[in-house]
Amino acid sequence: HKSKSIVFLLAVMGIAFSLFHLWAIYNPLPTLIMRSVHLMFALALVFLIYPTFKKQDRTKIPVYDWIFFALSLASFGYLFIEYNAIMTERGGIPNTMDIVMAILTVLLVLEAARRVTGLILPILALVFLAYPFFSHLEFLPRIMMTRQFDLGDIFGQIYTKTEGLFSTAIGASVQYIFVFILFGAFLGRSGMGQFFNDLSLALAGHRQGGPAKVAVISSAFMGSINGSAVANVVGTGAFTIPLMKKIGYEKNFAGAVEASSSIGGQILPPVMGASAFIMAETTGISYGTIALAAAIPALLFFLGSLAQVHFRAGRSNLKGIPKPDLPRVKEVLKEGGHLVIPIIALVWLLGSGEPVANTAFFTILITIAVSWLRKSTRMGVKDILLALEDGTKQSLSTIVACGVVGIIIAAVNLTSFGSTLTAAITQIGAGSLFLTLFLTMIASIILGMGLPSIPAYIITATMAAPALAEFGVPILVAHLFVFYFGIFANITPPVALASFAAAGLSGGNAM
Repeated sequence: HKSKSIVFLLAVMGIAFSLFHLWAIYNPLPTLIMRSVHLMFALALVFLIYPTFKKQDRTKIPVYDWIFFALSLASFGYLFIEYNAIMTERGGIPNTMDIVMAILTVLLVLEAARRVTGLILPILALVFLAYPFFSHLEFLPRIMMTRQFDLGDIFGQIYTKTEGLFSTAIGASVQYIFVFILFGAFLGRSGMGQFFNDLSLALAGHRQGGPAKVAVISSAFMGSINGSAVANVVGTGAFTIPLMKKIGYEKNFAGAVEASSSIGGQILPPVMGASAFIMAETTGISYGTIALAAAIPALLFFLGSLAQVHFRAGRSNLKGIPKPDLPRVKEVLKEGGHLVIPIIALVWLLGSGEPVANTAFFTILITIAVSWLRKSTRMGVKDILLALEDGTKQSLSTIVACGVVGIIIAAVNLTSFGSTLTAAITQIGAGSLFLTLFLTMIASIILGMGLPSIPAYIITATMAAPALAEFGVPILVAHLFVFYFGIFANITPPVALASFAAAGLSGGNAM
């Protein structure tokens, strides 16, 4: 409901942001510059799009948000101007202005995260940020004590190196996450979401508890591609939850089916919300091996979900939707089956060893071309521009979360807290693999609170997975283990972001 000029400005910025990333695939900038552009311009957009408070008047943007917008751009501008001095002249030692800009940028990232994700993630980051200030004091357990750090050590690590705000978390967002969210936006504008919903309805809508099975199947497909459980709940749940309630599913169960299925989409190959690519880079194991290993537990998860809704429907005598009211499989495939071609191309390109970013770029072009095979899915110039804008807006929450995770990673790297946590888990585990697995699970759920799938994986892989290596657990097994439980934090109280999103649609109680 903002003025037309503001809406136009936001649209232009969103489109420009997406086009810049597509251009940068073949024209990469220096690492620190590229990652800072990515984060700072995302912050600038957040301050114009997300209100300070939920009940705030959204028809106009307050003056202080324009100030935050300008400061976000200034933070990137400072790094851009001072880049050579930071890299070559200062030898990694920040000056006073570097520290001032670092503190300002951290405050901007925390405020943006509060608006986008709520309070939990910024609070977690503040706890980790406080640790280096007090880690030398004797009131801490001996295992947690470190040398004394000054402001230059802490904020230099966060701002002037690629080990803090501009760490592997933002690096993953630049290389993988953004382009796949953009790919998902193009699929959405081409009618892929509607195709999956129609196909799921045609295949399962008439069966016992049909709408719930539709929710499970469509959320599995879309969740794997879009990489955000909450976005998946909102996208597919707006269609599936009313259907489930209509045939008699209780509102809490309807919301739970959607939230759980959306979480499961993150562990479903071939994309796994882009986590498969990050895992391949982190572990050195090939993408194909990871996708194959992840397939069996993912299929078991969805088999369990389908069994749950089937038997619940049987107990409550909930029938499916009458066949005459449903689309037919043959008609659905005839009208939208061509939209599967980009996903087949995606798997083929990844399997042939094509770089991930290039693959996403090619599949976006293929999506546009394939959409022209049917009049109902044909993407015009307006649809392409809207997809570019959608991709930017849908990525903001993940980019900001990756920025906050960067603060945590800076504290962990500076203080070696990851090694400390590993030692603590191993020590408490007392030589028992089962007990160590249990403690690692708890740590992963806590570390995954309030995070999209990629930041959840990065932080759990950094801090929790090494504990399992002490027992000789294979690296892929350890990484998939912490990834699963980091993801399931999204439906684990008290944070459970996916459950809150589903409750908002179903009218049920999030807890």
